[in-house]
Amino acid sequence: MNIQTPVRLSAAEEALVSQLESTGATDAAERLRVIGLPTRRVESYHYTDLKTLLSAVPPLARQGAGAGAPAIDIPGAYRIVIANGEVQNTGTAPNGVIVSKVAGATLTTRDDVLVRLNAALVPESVSIELAGDVETVVHIDRRMEGEAAHVHSGAKIAFAPGSKATVIETVSGSDAGHMGNAGSYVSVGENAEVTHILVDLSASQATHFASLEYRLSAGAKFKSVVINAGADLARAQIFAEFTGEGAHGDFYGLNLVNDGQHKDITLDVTHGVAHTTSTELYKQIARGRGKAVFQGRINVAQDAQKTDAKMMMQGLMLSDEAEILTKPELEIFADDVVCGHGATCGDLDESWLFYLMSRGISRTDAETMLIRAFLEEVVEAVGEEHVIEALGGVVEGWLGKAG
Repeated sequence: MNIQTPVRLSAAEEALVSQLESTGATDAAERLRVIGLPTRRVESYHYTDLKTLLSAVPPLARQGAGAGAPAIDIPGAYRIVIANGEVQNTGTAPNGVIVSKVAGATLTTRDDVLVRLNAALVPESVSIELAGDVETVVHIDRRMEGEAAHVHSGAKIAFAPGSKATVIETVSGSDAGHMGNAGSYVSVGENAEVTHILVDLSASQATHFASLEYRLSAGAKFKSVVINAGADLARAQIFAEFTGEGAHGDFYGLNLVNDGQHKDITLDVTHGVAHTTSTELYKQIARGRGKAVFQGRINVAQDAQKTDAKMMMQGLMLSDEAEILTKPELEIFADDVVCGHGATCGDLDESWLFYLMSRGISRTDAETMLIRAFLEEVVEAVGEEHVIEALGGVVEGWLGKAG
């Protein structure tokens, strides 16, 4: 008989267990008490040891908080506010968009601590259905407001067959040591052409976790963009599954890491059926003693013949102390596929710096120009003009911060 002995819990783990028990999530509390937070021994958290990195957990957030101005301005966008986990004003939805509230979380059950915490602690989620050609950008504005709090929120986004739409989610709020855990379940109908974007702009002393789950139907053309530009400790994890033939997905991401910060993007893409394609491009840039992490895995099922999937990570270190860690993986069970991965990492090219400086450009301006060009490929991939401008502003804001 194999009986698991509870691990020795840290102060953060004790706080999480207490919060789970206070909300009646006794099963989740007991599981956390037994296994604790993931350490580097858990492969998907190899570079993001939460037991070590998570030193404290603020109290659970109180609902009823107000919300300030949106973190980014997208002209004409339809804004939905979720403040401290509570779905607030939804206003009048544009044509083709239906918004409602649903109880609890929206993510599929899986063996992941952040998903389990989200499932246990999300009070309510927003449900958004999009059909037809939705010209208005839908902006889900997730807020962590007031004093430092532990905030959970959820969203269910359903793109109908044949729809065309862009949804952007932002995370922001007051300048406090919040801890956030956001979950989004996104289903893409047959032959839909859609874009989903997540931008973390939370306070520099905050901790934020995000879990994105994508389901792509036959013939879908999907684009995902994730940008970590806030928070002291951040992890965005993406679970994508191709469920219909002819689907294509483009996955992009940026980790923008300042001195002392730790940011992680972890990607898990599953090609479950034949004749599907994907490209994955993730870029990381770190300065000071910042640490940027990308883990990417492409899974190809036995029946997923004719899969074409290519993954690339590119890293840029702006100091000798910066760290960029990457772990690409391919797990292929089909024999008629074209799959590959690659990674590059380094500092700014001195020859390009010399070229620009020889034409009268200062070294600082030359470095900024090269960094901007390095990041532009991901920002421009969005395709929607106003969103590109907004994301460009996020990049410019990061470039303007002191290292």
